[in-house]
Formats: sequence, structure tokens, C-alpha cells
Amino acid sequence: MSYITANGLQIWVERKGEGEPLLFISGSGSDLRNKPGPLDGPLARQFDMVAYDQRGLGQTDKPDGPYSMADYADDAGGLLDELDWATANVVGVSFGGMVAQELAVRYPDRIRKLVLCCTSPGGEGGASYPLHTLSGMDPEAEARQMIPISDTRHDAAWQAANPDAFAAMLAFRLNSPWADEPRRAMGAELQLLARRDHDVWDRLPSITAPTLICGGRYDGIALPETQTRLAGRIPDAQLRMFDGGHMFLIQDRAAFPAITDFLQAP
Repeated sequence: MSYITANGLQIWVERKGEGEPLLFISGSGSDLRNKPGPLDGPLARQFDMVAYDQRGLGQTDKPDGPYSMADYADDAGGLLDELDWATANVVGVSFGGMVAQELAVRYPDRIRKLVLCCTSPGGEGGASYPLHTLSGMDPEAEARQMIPISDTRHDAAWQAANPDAFAAMLAFRLNSPWADEPRRAMGAELQLLARRDHDVWDRLPSITAPTLICGGRYDGIALPETQTRLAGRIPDAQLRMFDGGHMFLIQDRAAFPAITDFLQAP
């Protein structure tokens, strides 16, 4: 665990495991201090894996905005330079998948294999749910709105039939010990505004890395039909859908083995 200076920022980086290099790019609002995190999962047992707090979040610098998707991609590209990784596998989840798409079109020669999870290309390919429209909403009201969107099975009828599970989901979403840190709210808001403007649709055919698209069948944030369009836009991309919503990676035990098999295949 350490800071790495890249693209003019002090970026908080954590590293674990052995094997081929793997850069993991997390989603909206992610903070590596929240546990379990990406390095606690199965990928870190198979790869030399690096995860990091993106600009404006966690322990990374929170410069004044605006932020752009190109900024986030250049942060990731700068990390590859500082890690002395000429090439690496890249896994991007949700917003991290948007950054990974931008990284892949800006730095095509740096990516060995690309995995895009529960994400969207923007533009004519379709955008993910507009999280920026929830800014300023009461946290509990926001959580109650997002639970049935994150997994469309968790509607009002399900909530009434599963009160304990629903309460646990609410508690998980409301547990934000770092929310009051200086500039944290600003950084999170700037990330959502960059996310709002994400559009890589016209440039996706330029991606040259072998690509796997992964989605959840009940995801109301990054829609299943958007995953199909995304896979059809990237040359020779593979598509796998899993039994879950936006959190399918922890809902379907087949997800991580499928990703590992893809990354380790010749």
C-alpha cells in the first residue's frame, strides 16, 4: 500500500498477488478503505493485481474540477507507466468499466485483455442510470430508490416479503464512514458529472484487445441490452450474462471463475 505520483496526482494504490499484471478499476464512489475490497476477492489469488482510489475519492488527491473521462483514463495510463507495466490486463467495473473503455481507446497497445463489467458506452450505445440526478437527495431516500434499480428483482413486493434482507441492504448503502472527509463530497460529485458525459460509442471499434463483456440479467443500472450492444460494437468481444443485478460479481459464483478463465486463456 502506497502513494504513486501519476498524471500530476498522488494516487493511493494497493497491490497483492503474483502472476500476470492486472489493473482493477472500481466503480462510482469507491474507496479502498471499505472492506472487503477488490483485493480481497479471487482475482488477487491469480494475478499481480493493483487497485487504486480514483481522483477525488478515498485517499487519492481531490483536485478542483471539472474532471473528464479522459482525465480518469490518463490517471490509469500514468499508473501503468509508474508501475513499469508496458502492458496489463484491465478489469473495469461499472464506472471503472467506463474508464477502462476510455483507456482502451486512448492507449490500445497497453492492454493485454480487457474485461468490462456492468458498464455502458454512452451515446447511441446507451448510458447507465443517471446517478448525477440523485445528488442532494436524502441518503436513505436515495438508497431506497436505488435498491430496486440495482437489482430489478428487489421490488416493493420482494422488500415486503424479505424485510431483514432489505434492512441489511439499506444499512450497507448507508454505511459511509468517510462521507464527512474534506472535499470527499466534491470529488464524488465531480466523478458523477464526468460519468454523465461519458460517450465512447463511436470509438469502440478501435479497441484491439481481446474483450469480455459481463453483465447481470437483473441490472437496472447497466441494462442487459446495453451489454449486448457493447459486445457487438467491440471487435470479436465475448458476452457473458450472470444471475444477478449490478452486483452480479458477488451474487453469482460463476462470475469470477469466468473472468479468470478468460484472462488466463492463451
